[in-house]
Amino acid sequence: MALDVLDLTRLQFAVVTIYHYFFVPLSISLAFATAGLQTAWLRTGAEHYRQLTLLVGKLLMITFAVGVVTGLVQEFQFGFGWSAFARFYGDVFGPTLAIEGMLAFFLEATFLGLWYFGWGQLSQRLHLATIWIVALGTLLSAFIVLAGNSFMQNPVAYELDPVTGRARLTSFVDLALNKVNLAAFPHTMSGALMVGGALLLTIGAWRAWGRHAHDRAAFAILARLGAWMTVAGGALTAITGDHLGKVITEVQPMKMAAAESLYSTTTGAPFSLFAIGKVGGGEPFFSIQVPHLLSILAKGSPNATVQGLDDLQAQYAAQYGPGSYIPMVPVAFWTFRLMIGAGMLAAGLALAYLWFTRRGRDLDLSRPLPRWLLRVVPLIPLLPTAANSFGWIFTETARQPWIAFGVSKVADGISPGLTRSEVMVSLLAFSALYGLLAVIWLRLVLQLSREPLTPAETATSDDDAPDLTPAY
Repeated sequence: MALDVLDLTRLQFAVVTIYHYFFVPLSISLAFATAGLQTAWLRTGAEHYRQLTLLVGKLLMITFAVGVVTGLVQEFQFGFGWSAFARFYGDVFGPTLAIEGMLAFFLEATFLGLWYFGWGQLSQRLHLATIWIVALGTLLSAFIVLAGNSFMQNPVAYELDPVTGRARLTSFVDLALNKVNLAAFPHTMSGALMVGGALLLTIGAWRAWGRHAHDRAAFAILARLGAWMTVAGGALTAITGDHLGKVITEVQPMKMAAAESLYSTTTGAPFSLFAIGKVGGGEPFFSIQVPHLLSILAKGSPNATVQGLDDLQAQYAAQYGPGSYIPMVPVAFWTFRLMIGAGMLAAGLALAYLWFTRRGRDLDLSRPLPRWLLRVVPLIPLLPTAANSFGWIFTETARQPWIAFGVSKVADGISPGLTRSEVMVSLLAFSALYGLLAVIWLRLVLQLSREPLTPAETATSDDDAPDLTPAY
């Protein structure tokens, strides 16, 4: 079937947003990893911590640059494809986008520049403070952005202007403290920790156990740091995800029902590990289930009652008017499971690496890693990245048909007069540009990963400033 303007515009926004989000969690976690490594260097004076600080800082620089560029395009999407949405909710979203923009450019970018150019120019403590400000700025920026997204999941802190009919923000504090945001923020940051950890694990393990290993001691430290970040992120993601699931069930019960393909309201609802559904929808005719698990995930009790899609559809039709309020159930069902599965697999592989390198074995070449683990190590960063992407696809598509839940639908937010050809041309242009950016970013990461760590005596120029030129 040919996609109409609405479908194409949604596809374009999805492409831009998912691509941008490849770099956001990586920037957050790399900023903290850089700050942590530099702190360790100043506390211990160990040369390998200085070398690793420079390497991870270079990775942060190129990732942050791509993230900023793609983030700007994402914000422009509101004016291009969703001007009706921007017009109606501009008073609510305007402050969040403005504050996030100021944080990204005037806080994160400024202090990242100070960190870059401040080697040997600033005192060691002041220089360290600049990268910690960058790291904390990424958290604050993420919190503000998630506050805007949480409004679409659970609209709060607004009222409709009686004159213009537009949504008007009543309290920025209440918007930021939306219970969905308070639950989604730690869950999202835990996922970010996994992404950065997985990348550092792969680079460190590749360099420590490769055929032409150099600087093994330093890269072994980097690999174990990345593994611990991935495992810790996985554990925190599971804990925070459990809480987020209960909050989402409270504010969007249709989303949780779609995640299980639960059509009938059920007490002690099971959770399906695998299911095959009927063509055209309806209850799955085959599934492998864990009894009572959905009730536990949704409401914290094995005997809790979980509303089904059919009952919720009838309820919403009576409340909001005729129409279908059931999202794309297969997409919600499988993205929810792929999110969990990819995240668990990444944490499991990182835990396996920690086990096989315990008690100094990461420096013992006579006890190499299992061959199967060496083969899968390069693929580990793809897993948390995929988990993050599947999580956002689930979050946004399972909210359909709402653009702001219970207030306005997606079809109401599209720009009037937009044509298929305009969307198609811009979608192809963005895809080509983003493909080029991906190639450039990947080649820079590979180049930095292959380079030997620079010794102190060759890393400094005037005023002991290390050569960070490859970061460009």
